[in-house]
Amino acid sequence: MATPQRVESDLGWALGRVARAHLRVAQEHVAGLPGGPRGYQVLVAAAREESSTQLALAQKLGVDRTVMTYLIDELQAEGLVERRPDPADRRARRVVLTETGGARLCDLERRLREAEQHVLAPLTPEEQDVLRALLQRVAEVDPDTASACEVARDLSQEC
Repeated sequence: MATPQRVESDLGWALGRVARAHLRVAQEHVAGLPGGPRGYQVLVAAAREESSTQLALAQKLGVDRTVMTYLIDELQAEGLVERRPDPADRRARRVVLTETGGARLCDLERRLREAEQHVLAPLTPEEQDVLRALLQRVAEVDPDTASACEVARDLSQEC
């Protein structure tokens, strides 16, 4: 019979605790943004031009298309994104980051990096880089895993 381990040595416990700490400080930094974490994900995707249409963006982020419409309406009202006709399909709209949106995204990314530094403070900068790289490798293994928004939503319900 194996000796039971302390809960602190369990991977799930450690990941959950770090994820909740990160989510808590990250939510504070995106609180003023329409849609909070979802709004941030839209800005990131628009900056990277990852999704060709509003519908593709909703699917990628795991957001209902009606909810995505309202979220983009709010982001557009603040001048952070704009909708442009998709050259491939004039009925579809692409979500494009504005100059104001780009500046806001840069500020958010800086503030979120500071939040990460707070969470990862017990590690050296080199250890932080290794942890990020390893977690990224693990996260990218299964393409059917939950989107960042789904993970944030699930974790926020646990907090």
